Amino acid sequence: MRVLKNIFARIWAFWGLTSFVLSFLIIFLPSMLSWLMPNPMGQRWFIFVARCWMTVWLLMVGCPVKIRGRQYFAKGKTYIVTCNHNSMLDVPLTSPFIPGGNKTIAKNSFKKVPIFGFFYMRGGILVDRKSDESRKASFRKMKAVLENGMHMCIYPEGTRNRTPEPLKKFHDGAFRLAIETGHDIIPAVLFNTAKALPVTKPFYFVPTRLRMDFLPPISPVGKTVDELREEVFGVMRAKKWGF
Repeated sequence: MRVLKNIFARIWAFWGLTSFVLSFLIIFLPSMLSWLMPNPMGQRWFIFVARCWMTVWLLMVGCPVKIRGRQYFAKGKTYIVTCNHNSMLDVPLTSPFIPGGNKTIAKNSFKKVPIFGFFYMRGGILVDRKSDESRKASFRKMKAVLENGMHMCIYPEGTRNRTPEPLKKFHDGAFRLAIETGHDIIPAVLFNTAKALPVTKPFYFVPTRLRMDFLPPISPVGKTVDELREEVFGVMRAKKWGF
């Protein structure tokens, strides 16, 4: 059974990659119209197109997604959304399904991919983690995103979680951003992305029901970076464990 599952998972990975590329080519030009629009309208259009794409593609690969907690996004407010990070599926799941215009923090290596790089740059604030100057510039850009009426999506674990724990230790960036700007944090917890696309198994993909739960906003007012980080970590860890 294990051999058959591995064979199926690799065939399904080929289907997932092929369908991803072909469907991307269909939505590429509509998504690029967002470059002609001022923000936040342009980013809202970009996210709308990305959401349509991901809704269809996830169904095509047998990974329907359920989103819970949209009601926590108050109309007219802008939030920092913190997500756990387990799989390459996390970014296609998070940013498109965050209500309203948003950008995500992302490593800059993918911008070199032909055609896809333009899409990638539109959706994210790119950062070279090895460069102090790049990290400082990305922090300023994240502030600008919030000031422009868009949400900012951040993965406080930094990289994908390869440990047996539900969450890795959080970095400070998201929480420093919240304290300096006064914006509330909405934690978001992803389920089953690592099961569908495991980080430890190359070219391996299985159909799996996915879920993303948005949790109640957490205010940064009166808190230190450490206090806010530990509060958000505790809430997300408890949700991940199903408490």
